[in-house]
Amino acid sequence: MHRKIEIIVNNSELAAGTRGASLGPGAIMTAARKANNPYFGNYVLHPLPDYNGFLDRENETEFAKNLVGFKLVFEAVAETTRDTLNKGSFPLILAGDHGSAAGTIAGIKAAYPEKRLGVVWIDAHGDLHSPYTTPSGNIHGMPLSLSLGNDNLGYQRNTPSQQTTAIWEDLKLKYTNDVKLKPSDLVFIGVRDTEYEENQLIAENNITNHTVESVRKEGASVIVEQVLKQLDSCEMIYVSFDVDSMDPEITSFGTGTPVGNGIFPEEAEEILTLLAQNPKTVCIEFVEVNPCLDNKINTMAETAFSLLESVTTALNSSKSSKV
Repeated sequence: MHRKIEIIVNNSELAAGTRGASLGPGAIMTAARKANNPYFGNYVLHPLPDYNGFLDRENETEFAKNLVGFKLVFEAVAETTRDTLNKGSFPLILAGDHGSAAGTIAGIKAAYPEKRLGVVWIDAHGDLHSPYTTPSGNIHGMPLSLSLGNDNLGYQRNTPSQQTTAIWEDLKLKYTNDVKLKPSDLVFIGVRDTEYEENQLIAENNITNHTVESVRKEGASVIVEQVLKQLDSCEMIYVSFDVDSMDPEITSFGTGTPVGNGIFPEEAEEILTLLAQNPKTVCIEFVEVNPCLDNKINTMAETAFSLLESVTTALNSSKSSKV
């Protein structure tokens, strides 16, 4: 039985530090239409509610900006992901900022609470901060801390408000009543811009990072082989792809937090398609395209759409998960 793909569209940029990521999913659709490609007419689309109006309100939650609205985004992503999986479909997610991933992980675990989840995080950043350690307060730097249930309190720099901690604690356990991810089941690819607090958490938990240099030296296929070997005990895999994992000089600067010396689009394509072909992979997400920042018109979105097409081809040629 082949994969039945459904596309979840999350336009939220509440968790981002710069404006414009909410336009990312639409920019990817524009790239398809510019190429006269009917891709988005071929699949069921699930557009999520727009909560970006919270950006027009005064922030209520220090050290976790827009957390009140983000909770609604988290719930919408989680419940739609859960329901899509429960129908036996494969959710492909196009999201604005990377905060979306916390909801996605919660939704996968809500659908399969007894199954062990592996996460492949392809990104320039570790996204391991919490309200207690964040230097910016931007929640797109926190989804993995939320999923791991680890606030890294040994390196606390902030004292969040009671409202912040109450919502944060609720989201940690929401839909699962337990942490959603083990550090041993998290694998980074391309992470190269982290803060001191994140580095300590990575070191203390032995979180694997396949660097850009290792991808270039060993080849994408070897890296994926190593990733799948590490996650062999996991019964399902979620792949989270942030476009800032790629080299902005090669693609464009059309993303909120570009970092130099990233992976090449060709390497990203090979990594993503190989992971898509794996029957354990149950969900893939694309995030952080920001056309407002694109120095090459809509090139980042066009690159993302090309990768999306390759992933879709791989999914359509592979067998469905046994989860």
